[in-house]
Amino acid sequence: MSFAEAVARIEQASSFAELGAGEAAYRSYAKVVHPDAVTGAQRATATEAFAKLSRLYRERSRRVAVGDVADLVTGDRGTLVKIPRDPADSDLMEAEADALRRLWDQGDPKYRPYAPMLVESYRHEDDERKRRRVNVLQRLDGFVPLSEVGKRDPRDVAWIWRRLLVGLGWAHRADVVHGAVLEEHVLIHPEQHGVALVDWCYSGTRVKAIVARRRDAYPPEVVNDKTAGPATDIYMATGLMTRLMEDPPRRLRRFADGCAYDKPRMRPQDAWRLLDELDEVLHSLYGPRTFRPFTI
Repeated sequence: MSFAEAVARIEQASSFAELGAGEAAYRSYAKVVHPDAVTGAQRATATEAFAKLSRLYRERSRRVAVGDVADLVTGDRGTLVKIPRDPADSDLMEAEADALRRLWDQGDPKYRPYAPMLVESYRHEDDERKRRRVNVLQRLDGFVPLSEVGKRDPRDVAWIWRRLLVGLGWAHRADVVHGAVLEEHVLIHPEQHGVALVDWCYSGTRVKAIVARRRDAYPPEVVNDKTAGPATDIYMATGLMTRLMEDPPRRLRRFADGCAYDKPRMRPQDAWRLLDELDEVLHSLYGPRTFRPFTI
């Protein structure tokens, strides 16, 4: 591997995993780009490349997850640090920070477990002098994303659906629209039957971005008009719950169909009122609510 090739790969990498695995990969690149191993003309470039290589290697064990636009790494005192891979996505980090502040400032405090707490939001300049908006979030221990949950009996999905509507109702009362209610953005605590909505960077009534690979899960107003509202969240939450259910009863399918009309004005607008309707359907199908253990 030549010096130029090594520098180019390091410059393009957003994580150490893109360069290889383990200490052997680090030593291989370090041998080529170390400032003490190059010519005087190459030293400035080598210094920058080696600094980034060292940073990527240092962060490799702290990386918790790779999201749609950002990486999550372990922070101090039970936090996660959310860093956008592209500085141009800093506006999405700002949207998330604004949404979480509004939820904490204007939303009913008793529903705060439905979203992570924003600990801090700041601008960071990296080794290449690129500036990014970074969000520091409370870590939600014991939670897993619905993307890791396979299809389930509708009775197991019922508690998730109910709590998801509670969380969305809380957000909507604070004039916050989530905008991307998808498998990877809804976390559950299996033992405690907890639900939390994460990745609020898509929030707002004017859509800045969508998750491209989940395009089919969005309603027409997002795809065609770049707008969103409470009915958008209800549409996406309903679709998510429907995808999670294995062979849902006909009455539950009809209920879901009523939340998925193309025109947002024809859909339910109030998540908490919709929860009452869902409870009626669930009671007619399964009787009084009982606790069902949920394992993954």
